[in-house]
Amino acid sequence: MPANASIHQGMGCIIYPGGTAFRVWAKFATEVHVAGDFNHWSATSTPLANEGNGYWSADVPGAGEGDQYRYVIASPFAEKPIWRSDPYARRVENDCGNSYITPTDFEWGGHVFQMPPWDELVIYELHVGSFYDITNDGLPGNFDDILKKIDYLCDLGINAIELLPIYGFPGSTSLGYNPALPFDIESSYGTNTDFKEFVRVLHGKGIALIMDVVYNHWGPDDLDTALWRIDGWSENNGGGIYFYNDWRRKTAFGDRPDFGRPEVRQFIRDNVLMWCHEYRVDGLRFDSTVNIRNAEGRNNNPGTDLADGWSLMQWLNDEIDADQPWKLTIAEDLQGNEWITKNTGAGGAGFDSQWGSSFYWGIRDALVAQADGDRNMYKVREAIQQRFGTDALRRVIYSETHDEVAQINNKVRLPESIDPGHADSWFARKRSTLGAVLTLSSPGIPMIFMGQEFLAWGSWKDSEPLDWSNLSKFSGIHDLYQSLIRLRRNWYNNTAGLRGQHVNVYHVNNCDKVIAFHRWDNGGAGDDVVVVINFSNRSYSSYTIGFPRPGTWHVRFNSDWQGYSPDFGSFPGYDTTAGKAPGGDTDGMGFAGNVGLGPYTALILSQ
Repeated sequence: MPANASIHQGMGCIIYPGGTAFRVWAKFATEVHVAGDFNHWSATSTPLANEGNGYWSADVPGAGEGDQYRYVIASPFAEKPIWRSDPYARRVENDCGNSYITPTDFEWGGHVFQMPPWDELVIYELHVGSFYDITNDGLPGNFDDILKKIDYLCDLGINAIELLPIYGFPGSTSLGYNPALPFDIESSYGTNTDFKEFVRVLHGKGIALIMDVVYNHWGPDDLDTALWRIDGWSENNGGGIYFYNDWRRKTAFGDRPDFGRPEVRQFIRDNVLMWCHEYRVDGLRFDSTVNIRNAEGRNNNPGTDLADGWSLMQWLNDEIDADQPWKLTIAEDLQGNEWITKNTGAGGAGFDSQWGSSFYWGIRDALVAQADGDRNMYKVREAIQQRFGTDALRRVIYSETHDEVAQINNKVRLPESIDPGHADSWFARKRSTLGAVLTLSSPGIPMIFMGQEFLAWGSWKDSEPLDWSNLSKFSGIHDLYQSLIRLRRNWYNNTAGLRGQHVNVYHVNNCDKVIAFHRWDNGGAGDDVVVVINFSNRSYSSYTIGFPRPGTWHVRFNSDWQGYSPDFGSFPGYDTTAGKAPGGDTDGMGFAGNVGLGPYTALILSQ
């Protein structure tokens, strides 16, 4: 190793007794210095040694925790020294871009968190900056604001939170999908220590944390803080060594990292393992994987595949599976590509699950159609039955996500889509809650978006808080979601089938708009579940369907109950006794029974 190089190998800043080691990748630099509080911001007094492989490093006695610093890089491609933040910095000052020397240790306590079984997960998608209550101080929300409502979330019944990206961003608000420094945490949300405390409290409450990560593009904002042309070099007006500089560079959101450069691949891999190890998150949701694996970023055309992107995803998933296989990796690909969730040994990308957009569109179209006759029960059946491969858990299902309700995408919440301008109407409440039933009773990992459970409407904006007054106005809708979540998780030991792999959509009445399906794990009392959903504005005092087993079937849930809303009809969805089917067959089953169905109503029955 060259003289003066760091003996403390790693990347970024590494604190050691009496000082700090610095190491940065700047392939085309001719000189690199580090300037900071520890040397009075001298641009020339603290040189880094050239390791001869594009890396520069040095041990700097006296540099310690809390000091700010930047790299000063001389390059033949720049007329003057380039000042850059540390790409690996865990904390970056928003106003000036200075990096902080931060420790990585933390007192986690003696509690050992165990990831809930994936078949029991109910995910709550949450944006830190807008989850807070409007009664707060008017500033964007932070990690502490979420913790203030942690008991509320526990009582709701969710057991996993999926956080939209928490990278530092310019300005006061962001959805989080414009990362310039992938290792940095947005300072308005809290410090990296605050985030660890947030994870520690979640785990103590039995809640897993899944992080949104963005590797399909970086920027476009604030990239010149660190990554953009870090050492002055670029080609074709591209971003330099961290990015593609040819036809592969552009996505619809920003420039694409160079997935073929070993140093960039290592940078992304180190970021993934930082979240998993240093911050102890329980899963990662990868944003827009189609833009990692395909240059066009919108299809499954093998002619525009990026082999480097495919192999990067395989490497990352193999790394996690080899080290912490209980941690869940989710792809947002949205192209219906089953290779995303196939094992890497079979040539797949190796993700554990992926967002199920075909489920979303299949049920949304049936829910928002204005005329009952336009609701397609066959499409609903396809949505319920669709899966990637043989494992139902390879898809995450939902009726709302941040993408599908965001003002920036010109989208609105489901109740608003159902009855524009009247999202609190009877029609909007009845049909949007059918979306909740389908999400929480169909095969897959269910996810809801924050505020869904108390009928949030309009468009979601990252700059505005949730209107928590809806929780008191529509407390019954909240209770409906709570009931469904508890059934989905089999809290009462009588709906185990909702956690199972199996589904049979055996009754599809496209004329009268009624559908029924059977869910089960091993089958039998307490396991078999029958879900019946009426998509029309009429009621049935006695509607005959098949049942998988004889005997009494108890109504565990009736979405028409007045306890969920005073203007619901409480139409009796009564217990029924299934007997031998007339002629030996009803809906392909040997047993039949009658149920009462209110308008736009779902029943969940079990034995």
